[in-house]
Order: sequence, then structure tokens, then C-alpha cells
Amino acid sequence: MARRNIIKLFESRKGHLDYRIKRDYVRNGIATIPCRISDYSDVISTYSVKDYETLNTEFVDYLKETAELTPPACPIVLNIIGDCLSQEEKKTIEETILDDFAYDLGMVEKTEKRHTQTFILMLAGLLLSGVILYLTEALREEPRELLYILFWFMGETLCDYIFLTGYELRRERRLAGRLASIKVVFSENYQAPNYTESDVDQLYSEIEKEVNKTIREEENDEDVI
Repeated sequence: MARRNIIKLFESRKGHLDYRIKRDYVRNGIATIPCRISDYSDVISTYSVKDYETLNTEFVDYLKETAELTPPACPIVLNIIGDCLSQEEKKTIEETILDDFAYDLGMVEKTEKRHTQTFILMLAGLLLSGVILYLTEALREEPRELLYILFWFMGETLCDYIFLTGYELRRERRLAGRLASIKVVFSENYQAPNYTESDVDQLYSEIEKEVNKTIREEENDEDVI
């Protein structure tokens, strides 16, 4: 009986992730995330009070995890499927989704600004310590060792920011921007989307309009400050 190398078989298995994502979510450059619900509380947290609604954390996790799988260049359409919602509840859900993800985007922006400031300080410190090391070659061994430690610490921090932390922040920033621009639609039954070129152009136009609006609002806020 031939010896079976089952581990080698498992290691050789291919997932074809890109194909599955395009097959399940992406149509004509738009990523559609279907979400079947049976109750209003599947989307809106039961801890919320009227006019101060927040999203159900499980709903948020599902949406973020699925959106992260899709290509970063694809706008997102969220299709909420169910016949349990009133028109008022649909309006509240749409507004809460946009508000909560816009809030998340703001938090990511603050984190990004803080890390950018740290990056600039570390870069300046690295250059300064490098110059001091170069100009103080005759300095005693102990002070130079401290300068070396400071120099390499700043260099390592910069490398971490550029290749690890910086990459993660940019990824989070892109995802937050996509979710803050999400289009919400409602349907009673799931049907695979079939976007025409007109649908795609309209969606991109809506996103562009909203993005430009937020840019103008930020510029106005800076002028007031």
C-alpha cells in the first residue's frame, strides 16, 4: 500500500481567495455585502436610546471583516435583507451606519496624526543624534554609548512606523474611508446585484460629492479655529 503524505496534500491546497471574493462580493467594480436580519436590534444596539442610536457590535464586526476582504479600490454597498423594518427604522439604520463609521474614521485620523507627529520627532531626533555622533568622535566611551542607543532606538522606531505600523494605519484609514462612504440599500429578498455602467457612475459621483463636502467642512473648521 502506497504511503500517503496527507500533510503535503494539505500544504498544496489552494484557496483561490481573489476568485472567491470576486465571485461572492464584487460586481463591476462595486463590492456588495449582503446582511440578512430578523429584527431591528440585529443592526441597532439594544442599549441605544432614541435619537442617540449606536450600532450592534456583532453587526459592525461582520461588516468590517467582510469589507476588509474586498479590494480596497471598490466602493461598498450594504444590502440589508429582511421584511421586519418600518420606514422610520430604515432611515434610522442608514443614518446611524453613516454616523458611526464617520466617527470611526475621525478616530483613525486622530491616531494617524499622532503617529505622524511622532514620526517627525523621531526623524529629527535621529538626524540630530547622528550629527552629534559624527561631530563628537573624540567623546568618552560612556556618553557615546548612550548616543548610540538613542540613535538606534529612533532608527528602529522609524523602520517600524514605515514598514509595520504605518502600513497598518494606512490600511485602517482606507477601510474607514470606505465604510464612512458606504451606500445602504434595503430589500426583502436577496438577489445577486447586476450593476450597469450608469449605476457605477452614479455611485462614484455620490461618493465624490460626499468626500468633497467633508473636505470643505474640515477647511471651514480650520478657518474658524
